[in-house]
Amino acid sequence: MAPNSAPQKSAASSSAPLTPTTCTAAQLGGAVESQLGGGAAGSVYRTLRLTNVSEVDCTMAGYPGVSFVDAAGNQLGAPADRAGSAVVAVTLAPGTSVSTTLQQTNAQNYGADCGLTQASGVRVYPPGATDSLILPQDIAACSAGSIVLMTVGTVQPVG
Repeated sequence: MAPNSAPQKSAASSSAPLTPTTCTAAQLGGAVESQLGGGAAGSVYRTLRLTNVSEVDCTMAGYPGVSFVDAAGNQLGAPADRAGSAVVAVTLAPGTSVSTTLQQTNAQNYGADCGLTQASGVRVYPPGATDSLILPQDIAACSAGSIVLMTVGTVQPVG
């Protein structure tokens, strides 16, 4: 080292905080949970919960993509519509969760136009992610792409 030169910092010794990245499905576990008293005329309100199962922080904000799937993972019918909710950015530390309300309409309400079929789960794309996870749920669905059976809100921190 030259006598008057300052020591160089390596990139590995930088103390700048790491910015959490967008949560991917690979970092998450989840569940579709029944809500106490969550029934309404012709539909049921459930809680969609996503939990960071990785070892690093990640963030998400907005609406998850949700659709019914069959046992082979093929989409059944139309994806969920979005219900107006405030978008909040949430940083998920390992082990923490976000949730949103998932309204599921009774497929039998639609008669012959529905193409009644049995779903084995829901596919969930975390907001901003391009990968998905499938959460088990044995429920009647419609194969018709013109019938929307679900409505989903934005993810919110679990308090």
